[in-house]
Amino acid sequence: QVQLVESGGGLVQTGGSLRLSCVASGISSWNFGFRDVHWYRQIPGKDRELVATLTATDTFSYADSVKGRFTISRDNYRNTVYLRMDSLEFEDTGVYFCRAGETWGQGTQVSVSS
Repeated sequence: QVQLVESGGGLVQTGGSLRLSCVASGISSWNFGFRDVHWYRQIPGKDRELVATLTATDTFSYADSVKGRFTISRDNYRNTVYLRMDSLEFEDTGVYFCRAGETWGQGTQVSVSS
């Protein structure tokens, strides 16, 4: 059974940076490399939002609200997906989730103080 565990969230001031990690277990590195990976966020009072995608064929896409500030990457040998977040804004506050295939992580809280 594939499981995803996120980490790296926390409290940061506006303009600061964080790097989130998402580690997959229960799957080989070879198979993990065939999965598209995604980061979502849940902001209170709003629907869960797709933030970034990195496909198995290395195609990137980002929500307009984070373009130029967030970077998704992956290390298939470590079964890990990253989300580098720079120039953080108060509006980026929320719970961030990773998804690989149909498997979701439990989320990690990001709080940006204004």
